[in-house]
Amino acid sequence: MIKCSLAINKIRRYWYKGLVISIILVMYIVCFSGCGKNTNNTSGNISVVTTIFAPYDFANQIGGENVNVHMLMSPGAETHSYEPTPQDIIKISECDVFIYVGGENDEWVDGILDTIDISNIKIIKMMDCVETLKEEYVEGMEKEEEEENEEEWDEHVWTSPLNAIKICKEIEKIFSELDAENEEFYLDNYESYKEKLIEIDRSFRQIVAEGNKNTIIFGDRFPVRYFTEEYGLKYYAAFPGCSADTEASASTIAFLIDKIKSEDISVILKIELSTGNIADTISEETGVKIYTFYACHNLTKADFDGGKTYLDFMWENVETLKIALN
Repeated sequence: MIKCSLAINKIRRYWYKGLVISIILVMYIVCFSGCGKNTNNTSGNISVVTTIFAPYDFANQIGGENVNVHMLMSPGAETHSYEPTPQDIIKISECDVFIYVGGENDEWVDGILDTIDISNIKIIKMMDCVETLKEEYVEGMEKEEEEENEEEWDEHVWTSPLNAIKICKEIEKIFSELDAENEEFYLDNYESYKEKLIEIDRSFRQIVAEGNKNTIIFGDRFPVRYFTEEYGLKYYAAFPGCSADTEASASTIAFLIDKIKSEDISVILKIELSTGNIADTISEETGVKIYTFYACHNLTKADFDGGKTYLDFMWENVETLKIALN
């Protein structure tokens, strides 16, 4: 498994600081004032920048027409290899609200926030909104020697609908604070969205309660531990959620194949935007069908342009889980 070492993260952090300083100098020269706050936001709306799709959608659901939301991650891009551009850094420095995850894959954020003026930016770190879980290695996953003593926190907090409610509440509070005149509007949107998330939560619980099985298998990374923890599901997977690996060892694949056969599993799952190579191999060996389970890191450009939402993907997960547990 490939993870950034502490030394590499430190180097990257200094590199981002240098990049940010260079950008700020250019902005100062051009604008004579560091380009001020929100010089490009002439609409009067709250300007929001998010790193990934889930908070992008949450902010739009709660803010409605009163917010302008920009997602740094390009639709279809691989989230684990994202690198901010100078334009991205400028957008962060000029926004009213910045929402990011806060895990290992957001190491770059610290270097930027340490350098820019954040006195007028409201920052929401999603991992601070909920109770976090440690990333875990379950049976079948291989762990490299240098990771034996490493301890990481699983960053995929939004994959549980109940955690999504907590994150959305923080977003609502910030919007109401910044735009007190429309506080009731944001609160009403939050309450309405909360009910939709609760409806999905109930559906997941019903499916788990009525299912013939209690185990799911991912031929992929596993970025939905908060989901399985919430609903008491057992899982096996090729890698933990934050792994940068895309190819599993022969022993890992053999283990997952054996589990499918021994536990009479009929579905192998993969995440969105995955190559699907591991799931394909397992499917060929076992005859089980492949289904996508959405973690909502990111989405395809077609889905983004089509306006698909976190709720849309979660309802697809409801149907997939129903098949997987029966």
